[in-house]
Amino acid sequence: MLCLGIETSCDETAVALCDDGRPVLEKLASQAGLHALYGGVVPELASREHLRRMGPLLDALFAESGLTLAQVDAVAVARGPGLLGSLLVGLAVAKGLCLATGKPLIGVDHLQAHLMAAAIGREVAYPALGLLISGGHTQIVRLDSALSMTVLGRTIDDAAGEAFDKAAKSLNLPYPGGIYVDRLGQGVEPDRRLFPRPYLDNDHLDFSFSGLKTAVATFVAAHPELRTQAMPDAEAALEPQAWPMAIRVVCASLNFAIAETLRVKLQRALDNQPGPVVSLLAAGGVAANGPIRAMLADLAGRNRLPLYLPQPALCADNATMIAATGCLLARAGLVHDLTLSPIPRGRRIPWDYHSVAPMARGSVDSRSVPQ
Repeated sequence: MLCLGIETSCDETAVALCDDGRPVLEKLASQAGLHALYGGVVPELASREHLRRMGPLLDALFAESGLTLAQVDAVAVARGPGLLGSLLVGLAVAKGLCLATGKPLIGVDHLQAHLMAAAIGREVAYPALGLLISGGHTQIVRLDSALSMTVLGRTIDDAAGEAFDKAAKSLNLPYPGGIYVDRLGQGVEPDRRLFPRPYLDNDHLDFSFSGLKTAVATFVAAHPELRTQAMPDAEAALEPQAWPMAIRVVCASLNFAIAETLRVKLQRALDNQPGPVVSLLAAGGVAANGPIRAMLADLAGRNRLPLYLPQPALCADNATMIAATGCLLARAGLVHDLTLSPIPRGRRIPWDYHSVAPMARGSVDSRSVPQ
């Protein structure tokens, strides 16, 4: 079964093909350089860029894969949560393709797809505990199967990725700044008392990173020498050893504060599950952070659980995860009709699929799909 995935939830325009959940090819156009001029994503510009990039990306996807739209069995599209204008572009393209070809349409929960990216090419045992960490979301999720998820805790304000990016902005680092904080802090001993581990003085699993973001901004304001005088070129190679140690300590300390906060909450979730959890997953853009990946590996080892992390390229927004999740839904016979609506950030994604006959594996001749 060949599924086309379309991702336009924020500022990455991406299309991909997956064959029975196995990645075939992805084409992606990043808008990071455009939005770096403004220090964050500008929704109107993101929508216009999606419109401009989508057609050429689809043409390149089919030309380079050697496949055609006629061979596609289903079209999966990120329906939210995300920026409403951006989501509308992807949905319009997906609906147009389905209307023209008669292919089934599958709306995909962007957050579920992130977690499923950790399972691509692997047999994950369930029930599992999942940690989703990105610029807009920080959640702990229980997965009783690939298609059965229960949110146990979520951020009540800013997400972990937001704290990284805003801290980087305080230091006058380029957008997206989380990458700079990660790289500059690696190999440096953090000052564990410099920043708080936020929102741990409770007994639940929700997160709040707004206070940590404020703490970093306040510290930098009191030490203006930490701000780079000229913002570095985002395209230039980053050489951490060339940076002042004081800045690197701040970055290492922020990495520690966020990683430790995630660790405490995740261990709390593991300890409080009513039944056994047999594996651990983590996904989202922040899951590419080096200290956080090291923390997760240590936590999984201490709890004697297998850990599933996406490849770094699949941590950020991508269409491969949409297509792979579309394959899962199609095999379960779960589809949408052309009334499918986008779901912006802040709203729950409804489980509003229509049940049809499950689509069989291997409906596309595997010899025609590049391996």
